[in-house]
Amino acid sequence: MRTVTVVGASLSGLYAARELRAQGYDGRLVIVGDEPHAPYDRPPLSKDFLTGRADETHLALTDAEETAELGAEWLLGVRARALDARGRTVLLDDGRTVSTDGVVIATGASARRLPGDTLAGVHTLRTLDDARALREELIRGPRRVVVIGGGFIGAETASSCSCLGHLVTVVEAAPLPLVPQLGAEMAAVCAALHRRTGVELVTGTGVAGLRGTAAVTGVDLTDGRSLPADVVIVGIGAVPNTAWLVGSPLALRDGVLCDDGCVTALPQVVAVGDVAGVGGHRAEHWTSATQQPRVAVTNLLAGRTAETAVAVPYFWSDQYGARIQFAGRRRDGDTVRITEGELSDGAPAEGGFLARYERDGRTTAVLAVDRPRPFMRARRELARNAGEGRTQSLLR
Repeated sequence: MRTVTVVGASLSGLYAARELRAQGYDGRLVIVGDEPHAPYDRPPLSKDFLTGRADETHLALTDAEETAELGAEWLLGVRARALDARGRTVLLDDGRTVSTDGVVIATGASARRLPGDTLAGVHTLRTLDDARALREELIRGPRRVVVIGGGFIGAETASSCSCLGHLVTVVEAAPLPLVPQLGAEMAAVCAALHRRTGVELVTGTGVAGLRGTAAVTGVDLTDGRSLPADVVIVGIGAVPNTAWLVGSPLALRDGVLCDDGCVTALPQVVAVGDVAGVGGHRAEHWTSATQQPRVAVTNLLAGRTAETAVAVPYFWSDQYGARIQFAGRRRDGDTVRITEGELSDGAPAEGGFLARYERDGRTTAVLAVDRPRPFMRARRELARNAGEGRTQSLLR
């Protein structure tokens, strides 16, 4: 390959560029990014950056020395408009084209939006510019903040707003936040973190609409209630950035469909990170974005799927001073038991706890709150078991 184009100057895009050089690719490397910023770390946006404990220099994922070593052409502040797979060309919004032999799709995802969220005071939190705008508003003084969505971004943002002294309400349409990820029993434990810190948690009702003319003044709920609000933060998930690929030969269904090696329907095109449905599963987690590029680049350079990116899912979240960590694949019907630590009034007691999800006598997943060392041991155990299971299936 003479030219490889990484579309997406994201965490996964940067890791893919690093892997290309680490694996011996010395050709032309082009990195396209729709934001004007160099690659930055997103997890701190809802935590330390929002609360002012970290500035933008702490978000940078690369420096001038590494940028020089990569030897890439950076095309920032411009979106990819289309992929002409037959002509092996990436078309850009500004009219430019990039002829390329290989493509790494790392375009990530965009925050879902609500109708009417163009009102002043309504925010999403996905990009650095989003975080800048929200932080500027939060430092103006006490605000009534309504967070729509109790997932990880919503919970972390609510935690940061509470830390800053704002009056916070979280609205979650499901009976409990995080049930799909944690199951009802452990979701209730994590929900207790909100209430323990004085954040109001409203569950089992959706949002009917936003109030206000120029600026938001409230949130109307589907149960008839109305919540006053000076600031509304919409955290209802993300949509993979695949619109630019419509019309290409790639299969698109909640992301770019890939095999277990991150390879798409075209062997010269791989996908990584939040946009990639690897083996039919799309995971919006930091670890996926950093682990997938190695395998994806190996396969891109080989021109076929030579390796797979099967890994035990892992994610973490920092909320209300607690570190929540989860690894594995929980399914409905799994039993869960706390094997270390305990609860206090339905919330994690001091020192946290470790819980194991089990099925047919085997541990399928682990959840920890403030128990990092036991969690890491349990996570390694899961990885070993997954590797042994995969070896046995291959030998059959």
